[in-house]
Amino acid sequence: MKNVLKKCGQSHLLAFRERLSPARQQRLLNQLNLLDFAQLDRWRKDYVTNPASAKLPQSIAPAPSYPPEPADAPQQRKYDQARQSGIKLISQGKVAAFVVAGGQGTRLGFDGPKGNLPISPVKNKTLFQIFAETVAAVSAKYQVICPWYIMTSPLNHSQTLALLAANNYFGLNKNDIFVFQQGTLPNFSLDGKILLADLDAIATSPDGHGGSLRALYASGAIDDMKKRGVEFISYFQIDNPLVNILDPLFIGLHALDGSEMSSKALSKTGPLEKVGNFCLADGKVSVIEYSDLPDELALKTNPAGSLLFNLGSIAIHIISVAFVERLNNHGFALPLHRAVKKIPYIDDKGNRIEPTKPNGVKLESFVFDALPLASKSLILETLRDEEFAPTKNATGVDSVETCRQMMIARAASWLASAGIEIPRKPDGSPDCVLEIAPSFALTRQDVAEKRDKIPLIKPGDKIYLA
Repeated sequence: MKNVLKKCGQSHLLAFRERLSPARQQRLLNQLNLLDFAQLDRWRKDYVTNPASAKLPQSIAPAPSYPPEPADAPQQRKYDQARQSGIKLISQGKVAAFVVAGGQGTRLGFDGPKGNLPISPVKNKTLFQIFAETVAAVSAKYQVICPWYIMTSPLNHSQTLALLAANNYFGLNKNDIFVFQQGTLPNFSLDGKILLADLDAIATSPDGHGGSLRALYASGAIDDMKKRGVEFISYFQIDNPLVNILDPLFIGLHALDGSEMSSKALSKTGPLEKVGNFCLADGKVSVIEYSDLPDELALKTNPAGSLLFNLGSIAIHIISVAFVERLNNHGFALPLHRAVKKIPYIDDKGNRIEPTKPNGVKLESFVFDALPLASKSLILETLRDEEFAPTKNATGVDSVETCRQMMIARAASWLASAGIEIPRKPDGSPDCVLEIAPSFALTRQDVAEKRDKIPLIKPGDKIYLA
């Protein structure tokens, strides 16, 4: 190992080996053996010491998409066919739920996995509980066992297992929940040296949501899916409680079109909104980060005045199991993205340093970078107030407060569409606190069918429907 590290300019990683017990030496050696030495030098050069600015494709055009509602009669027929196909696939047990849940609640002001954030407006259910109840409701509605796959990270894996067990798996059968860890990548100093987190530990961080495609395969999750007869993976992230986890229309369109990886998208709130931009890059459906899309393209409009690049990525996908298997069988590497961060480290004297300014580089991959690798990829536009309320910050934009407001607003909209009178404030927002449990309704159509079970709602009421 000493010779290997010397060759790639990382000898300092063994600098303290004489101070370590045999057990701690072995711990360090085990970590070093997990490093991808074939890629290490390229990562250092391309992403750390000489990072190139993002290389744009030669050709960038707007990506075609399906609208939220069919535009004409032929499309209506296709949507009806797709919805029926999706219902059939779900009922046959061919679709699994998959949540990426490696994040911690630090930015939200609490310790522990982000999935343990209490968020629902009336009952204060956690994100994990909301999703577990949704999986249970889907299973009941379609009379099938819908397996749930949860990807954690080394930061929260043991905590996630413990909280699932402590909550009796939120009523689900523990055998139908498959929890696995994503991989990690080493952290670098700004001059390209891998940092030590301790005398016997490399500084690492989770490899990003793009790592899910490798982790699904390496963990045995894909093998488990194949044994169950699962053909399609419904991918979503832990911080969005409004997501329609198993959407028959989305699943059906994916299957009918023979897509390998499909995406939901939103109309952007403005040209420079901080979301990835869907486009056709050299003829392939791709996502270009908001920071990489030149302003002149971001601001470009159609003759009618709407944005040319109007579709934003919201990390909701249907992915074919065969696609994940094919990628891993043939060896693949998604591009990495760099982030300059404050990273605690061990200095050359063996002291732990807590930096006060950014001192290193973390690398991660993004799942949407797999889109161009798919033989076919489709986009279905959805509505922000129906399906996107990310919870990323303690206050302000995309916060716990805004997420709860959106959960109440969607519940009010569903109830109103069923003919229920909703008390309103002068600004039009609901003058009540509403929560619809997944067991009561998964869609606004489900609400309409239970109209007789909904009480009169008065100003200031707190209403929980289950």
